[in-house]
Amino acid sequence: MEKKTAVVSKDANVEVKTSAAGSLFATIVIPLAVIACVLVYMFVLGNPANFEGGSNENHPLPGNYLGIVYKGGWVVPILMALVLMVFIFAIERVLTISRAKGTKSVPAFVRNISAKLNQRDINGAIAACDAQKGSVANVVKAGLLKYKEMQNEPELLKAEKVAAIQKEIEESTSLELPMLEKNLVILSTIASISTLTGLIGTVLGMIKAFAALASSGTPDATALSNGISEALINTAIGITGSALAIIAYNYFTSKIDELTYSIDEAGFSIISTFAAQHENANVRQHTV
Repeated sequence: MEKKTAVVSKDANVEVKTSAAGSLFATIVIPLAVIACVLVYMFVLGNPANFEGGSNENHPLPGNYLGIVYKGGWVVPILMALVLMVFIFAIERVLTISRAKGTKSVPAFVRNISAKLNQRDINGAIAACDAQKGSVANVVKAGLLKYKEMQNEPELLKAEKVAAIQKEIEESTSLELPMLEKNLVILSTIASISTLTGLIGTVLGMIKAFAALASSGTPDATALSNGISEALINTAIGITGSALAIIAYNYFTSKIDELTYSIDEAGFSIISTFAAQHENANVRQHTV
């Protein structure tokens, strides 16, 4: 009992540390992304060389897209930060999921575990988990250790042993999955708000354009078209950020589902093999 408590405590501590590290990463990345994009907006996009007369108060030079984007207004650096965050968190998720898979192919690893279980080579299966590493291997190893423990537990019934193994696998899975899903909520949030933020910038730009047109007293098609094009910059960047976030979120969700399926497959193999071998042992004991 003390050993079991120690193992659970260790896993809980690892999960807490992983969760804290993920939260710290997001806490650092978000403000840094905003600051970096504000600086780019001010000193790169707002460079006087991009505008007529050497002043960013004037119209952008013909064909100068940096100046055109700058004229989108103060919403532009926010939208740029959202796009940048999509790339940063996508890279972070790629690295995390790659570590979760382990050193080799997950399907090949699951087949290897099933083969060793059929050969009753529990120690070999545990060694394969140590070589594989990653979240899938951690869950499978926890199930195998409980498998080995239940083999040497004469006081429990078969159903109780199977339930204990299944519970161990479920608990290990619940500790590993949060690490895989960490920061996905940020991608889903960006997918929702990026387009809306772009529309806010567009509406503000349209208000500004029509206000300038009204104050001039005479219709100015050039000024109006410039104002509308500048306002639509926000919509374009917002839709781009939203599209990238949706693609990234769906991609990583599918990859996590694949890992979850592999864990379920390995867990089913462990439980069914134990049940079959335990049943055979009971039959031989009853025959004797």
